[in-house]
Amino acid sequence: MAFITYEESLKNLQQSFTTPKISERVFIDNALGRILSEEIIAEHNSPAHPTSAMDGYAIKFEDQSMGRIQILGDLPAGTYSDEELMGGFCVKTFTGSLMTKGSDTLIPIENVEVDGNEIVIKEEVPRGFSVRPVGENYREGEVLIAKGTKIDFAEIGVLASLNIAQVSVYKQPAVAVIATGSEILDVGEKQTNPSQIYSSNQFTLEALAKKAGADVTRMPLTKDDKENLQNVILQALEDHDILVTTGGVSVGDYDFVKDILKDLDAFYITEGVILKPGQHIKIVKIANKYIVALPGFPYSSTVTFILYVIPLIKMLTGQSPELPYVKAVLKKAYKKKSRKTEFAACNLYYENGTYVADFDGKKSGTSAILTNMLGDTGLLEVPQESGDIEAGSLVDVINLKAL
Repeated sequence: MAFITYEESLKNLQQSFTTPKISERVFIDNALGRILSEEIIAEHNSPAHPTSAMDGYAIKFEDQSMGRIQILGDLPAGTYSDEELMGGFCVKTFTGSLMTKGSDTLIPIENVEVDGNEIVIKEEVPRGFSVRPVGENYREGEVLIAKGTKIDFAEIGVLASLNIAQVSVYKQPAVAVIATGSEILDVGEKQTNPSQIYSSNQFTLEALAKKAGADVTRMPLTKDDKENLQNVILQALEDHDILVTTGGVSVGDYDFVKDILKDLDAFYITEGVILKPGQHIKIVKIANKYIVALPGFPYSSTVTFILYVIPLIKMLTGQSPELPYVKAVLKKAYKKKSRKTEFAACNLYYENGTYVADFDGKKSGTSAILTNMLGDTGLLEVPQESGDIEAGSLVDVINLKAL
């Protein structure tokens, strides 16, 4: 088995990616969280005409010096008039109304008194006051939403304002998650002997994949039976872009996943990484589909999923594979545990204008401690060549809240 560095494994993964990105059209009310696969370009100015920004009277600026201006009529929002405003006259105008032709200023209701069919100017305003100019919001030909944008509430609102009912987005990658092991139980199953444990991997990884924008299938738990496990893997490959397994990748007698991958005659992207946790991770490609075989310990499988599967999902949806790293000040010293690249769960918070990382409340032990991921947590990256890190050092941390 040829172990490679963490940096080499990421490079191999990105170089292996030749899968075409597929787009589909969805209605905007179903587009939240999806990745835009086209530019959204304004086809007109907004507003297309000078528009009132508040309730008041449309006037000619210079008429304020007259002290009194005759009211010609009113123009509620949603109505239109071709009549042009002459000097000495005004039109009562409401928020969102088009400004009457010939007017250039909106004097608010609060600045005038109505005396019969005239307004009396109490306080003048500058030229153009409270008038939204043509193109204030956006101009024709302007790129409003870039390709590759993750659609949020603001994008949906802008799309609706452009009268766009459907939008082109990247298809959600289909991801299957299989947790393996004869010792694991599903939620709700009854424990029949002390060696059995409840499996969290399939739920944790499903949640991460959904958060990253994938369409996820959580497969039934699979026992350590090679023939059955191989059939489940082959079946899942038929309908999914990425298949993720947990367990069965180490060197134990019942670790069958690694043997099944060999039997599939797949292209190996990595067969092991100088990494803690997760050194036995295996990533293979069959045609345009990926199998990512992760360790069985919950913390290990979660960390390696973040490091490798989330970038794959991002690439399949037209995004950069980069993870959300931040620079943080290490509040307490970190003692390196191996000669590998290490990822350690830490508290990550913002203090006095900078990110700070510490390990208060984080437990030290095996790669099974998933509770270390609770709270405002980041993953401290400690390079392979690094030694212990002193307090006060500037370190690289993956901000898990930003995934």
